[in-house]
Amino acid sequence: MNLFRTVVLMTTLTLLLVFAGGILGGQGGALTALVVAGVLNLGSYWFSDKIVIRMYRGKQVQHGPLYDVVRELCLRNNMPMPRVYVLPQATPNAFATGRNAEHAVVAATEGLLRILNREELTGVMAHELSHVRHRDILIGSIAATIAGAIGFLAHMARWAALFGGSGRRDSEEGGPFGLILLMIFGPLAALLVQMAISRSREYAADHGAARLCGNPQALASALRKLEDANRQRPMAQATEATAHMFIVNPLRRGGLATLFSTHPPVAERVKRLEGMTAL
Repeated sequence: MNLFRTVVLMTTLTLLLVFAGGILGGQGGALTALVVAGVLNLGSYWFSDKIVIRMYRGKQVQHGPLYDVVRELCLRNNMPMPRVYVLPQATPNAFATGRNAEHAVVAATEGLLRILNREELTGVMAHELSHVRHRDILIGSIAATIAGAIGFLAHMARWAALFGGSGRRDSEEGGPFGLILLMIFGPLAALLVQMAISRSREYAADHGAARLCGNPQALASALRKLEDANRQRPMAQATEATAHMFIVNPLRRGGLATLFSTHPPVAERVKRLEGMTAL
Protein backbone atom coordinates (compact mmCIF):
# COMPACT_ATOMS: atom_id res chain seq x y z
CA MET A 1 0.00 0.00 0.00
CA ASN A 2 2.81 2.43 0.90
CA LEU A 3 4.63 1.55 -2.34
CA PHE A 4 1.47 2.21 -4.36
CA ARG A 5 1.00 5.53 -2.56
CA THR A 6 4.59 6.52 -3.30
CA VAL A 7 4.13 5.71 -7.00
CA VAL A 8 0.94 7.78 -7.12
CA LEU A 9 2.59 10.72 -5.36
CA MET A 10 5.69 10.59 -7.58
CA THR A 11 3.42 10.51 -10.65
CA THR A 12 1.51 13.52 -9.28
CA LEU A 13 4.76 15.40 -8.73
CA THR A 14 5.88 14.62 -12.29
CA LEU A 15 2.56 15.81 -13.71
CA LEU A 16 2.92 19.03 -11.71
CA LEU A 17 6.29 19.54 -13.36
CA VAL A 18 4.87 18.93 -16.85
CA PHE A 19 1.98 21.32 -16.11
CA ALA A 20 4.34 23.99 -14.78
CA GLY A 21 6.66 23.59 -17.75
CA GLY A 22 3.73 23.85 -20.14
CA ILE A 23 2.61 27.12 -18.57
CA LEU A 24 6.04 28.70 -18.75
CA GLY A 25 7.75 27.25 -21.79
CA GLY A 26 6.28 23.98 -22.99
CA GLN A 27 8.18 20.70 -22.78
CA GLY A 28 11.47 22.51 -23.27
CA GLY A 29 10.85 24.61 -20.16
CA ALA A 30 10.09 21.58 -18.03
CA LEU A 31 13.14 19.71 -19.32
CA THR A 32 15.45 22.67 -18.68
CA ALA A 33 14.16 23.06 -15.13
CA LEU A 34 14.53 19.33 -14.47
CA VAL A 35 18.15 19.33 -15.69
CA VAL A 36 19.01 22.36 -13.56
CA ALA A 37 17.42 20.88 -10.44
CA GLY A 38 19.02 17.50 -11.15
CA VAL A 39 22.49 19.01 -11.30
CA LEU A 40 21.88 20.89 -8.05
CA ASN A 41 20.73 17.71 -6.27
CA LEU A 42 23.27 15.28 -7.74
CA GLY A 43 26.12 16.36 -5.50
CA SER A 44 23.93 16.20 -2.42
CA TYR A 45 22.79 12.68 -3.32
CA TRP A 46 26.22 11.34 -4.27
CA PHE A 47 28.05 12.74 -1.24
CA SER A 48 25.19 12.74 1.29
CA ASP A 49 26.96 10.37 3.68
CA LYS A 50 30.09 12.54 3.95
CA ILE A 51 28.20 15.84 4.05
CA VAL A 52 25.72 14.94 6.78
CA ILE A 53 28.16 13.03 8.97
CA ARG A 54 30.55 15.99 8.90
CA MET A 55 27.70 18.38 9.64
CA TYR A 56 26.73 16.47 12.79
CA ARG A 57 30.34 15.65 13.77
CA GLY A 58 29.79 11.90 13.67
CA LYS A 59 32.46 9.46 14.80
CA GLN A 60 32.68 6.04 13.16
CA VAL A 61 32.54 3.04 15.49
CA GLN A 62 33.48 -0.59 14.86
CA HIS A 63 32.51 -2.04 18.21
CA GLY A 64 30.03 -1.43 21.00
CA PRO A 65 26.24 -1.88 21.39
CA LEU A 66 25.24 0.17 18.32
CA TYR A 67 27.69 -1.58 16.01
CA ASP A 68 26.75 -5.00 17.37
CA VAL A 69 23.02 -4.41 16.84
CA VAL A 70 23.52 -3.24 13.23
CA ARG A 71 25.85 -6.15 12.47
CA GLU A 72 23.38 -8.67 13.90
CA LEU A 73 20.51 -7.24 11.83
CA CYS A 74 22.60 -7.28 8.65
CA LEU A 75 23.73 -10.86 9.17
CA ARG A 76 20.20 -12.01 9.96
CA ASN A 77 18.71 -10.33 6.88
CA ASN A 78 21.61 -10.89 4.42
CA MET A 79 22.30 -7.16 3.99
CA PRO A 80 25.64 -5.40 3.37
CA MET A 81 27.12 -3.94 6.54
CA PRO A 82 26.90 -0.13 6.48
CA ARG A 83 29.31 2.19 8.21
CA VAL A 84 28.12 2.98 11.72
CA TYR A 85 28.49 6.39 13.37
CA VAL A 86 27.72 7.88 16.77
CA LEU A 87 26.75 11.56 16.87
CA PRO A 88 27.69 13.67 19.91
CA GLN A 89 24.21 15.20 20.28
CA ALA A 90 22.33 14.70 23.54
CA THR A 91 18.90 14.69 21.86
CA PRO A 92 18.01 11.07 20.99
CA ASN A 93 17.59 10.44 17.26
CA ALA A 94 18.96 8.40 14.36
CA PHE A 95 19.18 8.46 10.57
CA ALA A 96 20.44 6.59 7.52
CA THR A 97 22.00 8.01 4.38
CA GLY A 98 24.16 7.00 1.43
CA ARG A 99 23.50 6.56 -2.26
CA ASN A 100 23.06 2.75 -2.12
CA ALA A 101 23.41 -0.25 0.18
CA GLU A 102 27.14 -0.55 -0.55
CA HIS A 103 27.77 3.08 0.46
CA ALA A 104 25.26 3.34 3.29
CA VAL A 105 25.67 4.97 6.68
CA VAL A 106 23.54 4.54 9.78
CA ALA A 107 23.99 6.89 12.71
CA ALA A 108 22.57 7.37 16.18
CA THR A 109 23.09 10.12 18.73
CA GLU A 110 24.63 9.58 22.14
CA GLY A 111 21.28 10.58 23.62
CA LEU A 112 19.55 7.71 21.84
CA LEU A 113 22.06 5.18 23.12
CA ARG A 114 21.44 6.38 26.67
CA ILE A 115 17.64 6.09 26.77
CA LEU A 116 16.87 2.97 24.70
CA ASN A 117 17.26 -0.64 25.76
CA ARG A 118 18.73 -3.17 23.35
CA GLU A 119 15.35 -4.28 21.91
CA GLU A 120 14.32 -0.67 21.24
CA LEU A 121 17.72 0.12 19.73
CA THR A 122 17.32 -2.90 17.44
CA GLY A 123 13.93 -1.61 16.31
CA VAL A 124 15.32 1.83 15.50
CA MET A 125 18.29 0.45 13.57
CA ALA A 126 15.97 -1.91 11.69
CA HIS A 127 13.97 1.17 10.65
CA GLU A 128 17.11 2.83 9.31
CA LEU A 129 18.25 -0.32 7.50
CA SER A 130 14.79 -0.55 5.96
CA HIS A 131 15.33 2.91 4.46
CA VAL A 132 18.60 1.62 3.00
CA ARG A 133 17.04 -1.57 1.63
CA HIS A 134 14.19 0.30 -0.07
CA ARG A 135 16.47 3.01 -1.54
CA ASP A 136 14.53 5.78 0.18
CA ILE A 137 17.50 8.17 -0.12
CA LEU A 138 17.24 7.83 -3.91
CA ILE A 139 13.45 8.27 -3.87
CA GLY A 140 13.79 11.36 -1.69
CA SER A 141 16.47 12.80 -3.97
CA ILE A 142 14.31 12.30 -7.07
CA ALA A 143 11.35 13.93 -5.33
CA ALA A 144 13.54 16.84 -4.25
CA THR A 145 14.83 17.23 -7.81
CA ILE A 146 11.34 17.40 -9.32
CA ALA A 147 10.08 19.72 -6.58
CA GLY A 148 13.17 21.90 -7.09
CA ALA A 149 12.47 22.05 -10.82
CA ILE A 150 8.93 23.24 -10.14
CA GLY A 151 10.31 25.87 -7.78
CA PHE A 152 12.76 26.96 -10.48
CA LEU A 153 9.92 27.30 -12.99
CA ALA A 154 7.90 29.32 -10.49
CA HIS A 155 10.86 31.63 -10.01
CA MET A 156 11.18 32.06 -13.77
CA ALA A 157 7.44 32.73 -13.98
CA ARG A 158 7.92 35.77 -11.73
CA TRP A 159 10.45 37.18 -14.17
CA ALA A 160 8.20 36.33 -17.12
CA ALA A 161 5.32 38.17 -15.46
CA LEU A 162 7.52 41.21 -14.85
CA PHE A 163 9.16 41.29 -18.27
CA GLY A 164 6.65 40.59 -20.96
CA GLY A 165 4.30 38.10 -19.33
CA SER A 166 1.48 40.63 -19.21
CA GLY A 167 1.57 40.92 -22.98
CA ARG A 168 0.94 37.26 -23.59
CA ARG A 169 -2.45 36.05 -24.75
CA ASP A 170 -4.33 33.62 -22.54
CA SER A 171 -4.06 30.99 -25.25
CA GLU A 172 -0.26 31.13 -25.26
CA GLU A 173 1.06 28.52 -22.85
CA GLY A 174 -1.30 29.50 -20.06
CA GLY A 175 -1.12 33.28 -20.40
CA PRO A 176 -0.74 35.66 -17.46
CA PHE A 177 -3.34 33.78 -15.40
CA GLY A 178 -1.33 30.60 -15.77
CA LEU A 179 1.83 32.41 -14.67
CA ILE A 180 0.07 33.66 -11.54
CA LEU A 181 -1.14 30.14 -10.71
CA LEU A 182 2.36 28.79 -11.19
CA MET A 183 3.96 31.48 -9.03
CA ILE A 184 1.54 31.07 -6.13
CA PHE A 185 0.50 27.44 -6.10
CA GLY A 186 3.28 25.57 -7.95
CA PRO A 187 5.92 25.48 -5.20
CA LEU A 188 3.29 24.93 -2.48
CA ALA A 189 1.72 21.99 -4.28
CA ALA A 190 5.13 20.47 -5.00
CA LEU A 191 6.19 20.85 -1.37
CA LEU A 192 3.00 19.22 -0.08
CA VAL A 193 3.42 16.24 -2.42
CA GLN A 194 7.12 15.95 -1.53
CA MET A 195 6.26 15.90 2.19
CA ALA A 196 3.58 13.28 1.55
CA ILE A 197 6.16 11.07 -0.20
CA SER A 198 8.48 11.40 2.79
CA ARG A 199 5.70 10.45 5.23
CA SER A 200 4.76 7.47 3.09
CA ARG A 201 8.36 6.22 3.16
CA GLU A 202 8.45 6.58 6.96
CA TYR A 203 5.42 4.31 7.28
CA ALA A 204 7.05 1.85 4.89
CA ALA A 205 10.30 1.91 6.89
CA ASP A 206 8.38 1.20 10.10
CA HIS A 207 6.72 -1.79 8.46
CA GLY A 208 10.03 -2.95 7.02
CA ALA A 209 11.69 -2.59 10.42
CA ALA A 210 9.13 -4.93 11.96
CA ARG A 211 10.07 -7.54 9.37
CA LEU A 212 13.81 -7.05 9.81
CA CYS A 213 13.83 -7.28 13.60
CA GLY A 214 10.63 -9.28 14.21
CA ASN A 215 9.49 -7.00 17.04
CA PRO A 216 7.20 -4.09 16.07
CA GLN A 217 6.43 -3.40 19.73
CA ALA A 218 10.07 -2.52 20.42
CA LEU A 219 10.09 0.11 17.67
CA ALA A 220 6.75 1.49 18.92
CA SER A 221 8.21 1.85 22.41
CA ALA A 222 11.32 3.56 21.02
CA LEU A 223 9.24 6.02 18.98
CA ARG A 224 7.31 7.10 22.06
CA LYS A 225 10.53 7.81 23.94
CA LEU A 226 12.08 9.65 21.01
CA GLU A 227 9.04 11.85 20.42
CA ASP A 228 8.85 12.87 24.08
CA ALA A 229 12.57 13.66 24.21
CA ASN A 230 12.59 15.66 20.95
CA ARG A 231 9.50 17.61 21.98
CA GLN A 232 11.14 18.61 25.25
CA ARG A 233 14.57 19.26 23.76
CA PRO A 234 14.70 19.70 19.95
CA MET A 235 18.10 19.10 18.39
CA ALA A 236 19.86 22.46 18.25
CA GLN A 237 22.09 21.46 15.33
CA ALA A 238 19.27 20.13 13.14
CA THR A 239 18.35 21.98 9.94
CA GLU A 240 15.32 21.98 7.67
CA ALA A 241 17.48 20.46 4.92
CA THR A 242 18.33 17.35 6.96
CA ALA A 243 15.32 17.00 9.29
CA HIS A 244 13.62 14.52 6.94
CA MET A 245 16.46 12.02 7.41
CA PHE A 246 15.88 11.43 11.12
CA ILE A 247 13.55 8.76 12.50
CA VAL A 248 11.53 11.43 14.33
CA ASN A 249 11.40 15.13 13.49
CA PRO A 250 14.26 16.83 15.37
CA LEU A 251 12.75 20.31 14.94
CA ARG A 252 10.12 22.02 17.06
CA ARG A 253 6.80 21.81 15.24
CA GLY A 254 3.28 22.98 15.88
CA GLY A 255 0.18 24.47 14.30
CA LEU A 256 0.19 24.81 10.52
CA ALA A 257 3.82 23.68 10.37
CA THR A 258 2.62 20.10 10.81
CA LEU A 259 1.13 20.28 7.30
CA PHE A 260 4.66 20.52 5.93
CA SER A 261 6.20 17.95 8.25
CA THR A 262 8.33 15.26 6.64
CA HIS A 263 7.22 12.81 9.33
CA PRO A 264 3.78 11.30 9.97
CA PRO A 265 2.36 11.66 13.51
CA VAL A 266 4.19 9.36 15.91
CA ALA A 267 0.86 8.37 17.49
CA GLU A 268 -0.31 6.99 14.13
CA ARG A 269 3.00 5.19 13.57
CA VAL A 270 2.77 3.60 17.01
CA LYS A 271 -0.83 2.60 16.40
CA ARG A 272 0.11 0.83 13.16
CA LEU A 273 3.06 -0.94 14.76
CA GLU A 274 0.99 -2.10 17.73
CA GLY A 275 -1.60 -3.44 15.31
CA MET A 276 0.98 -5.75 13.78
CA THR A 277 1.54 -9.21 15.13
CA ALA A 278 5.09 -10.29 15.90
CA LEU A 279 6.68 -11.31 12.63
